[in-house]
Amino acid sequence: MLSLTVDLRVKPGHLEEFLNAISVNAQRSFQDEEGCVYFDVSQDVDDELHISFFELYADQAALDAHRCAPHFYVWREAVAKHVVPGSQKNMVGTRMLHHG
Repeated sequence: MLSLTVDLRVKPGHLEEFLNAISVNAQRSFQDEEGCVYFDVSQDVDDELHISFFELYADQAALDAHRCAPHFYVWREAVAKHVVPGSQKNMVGTRMLHHG
């Protein structure tokens, strides 16, 4: 399984629109993509503009399919509009441990 962790900063004044966009992306990813195991979105309690995603995909093919899905292109447009340029950091890894 491959994990994808994304950290980013939302532009001031763009939080509501950003949250709407990531809600649609996360929901579509989980519901429409067979290889998406989960897609969690977290907001920092001390800095509401700092957002992190924790995604898990069955394999590289599933992650590649995610990046080619129609809702992903809509999401990329939202990133361009609502995310502070240069703030997004992605890490793809092999899931090591999971408790739950």
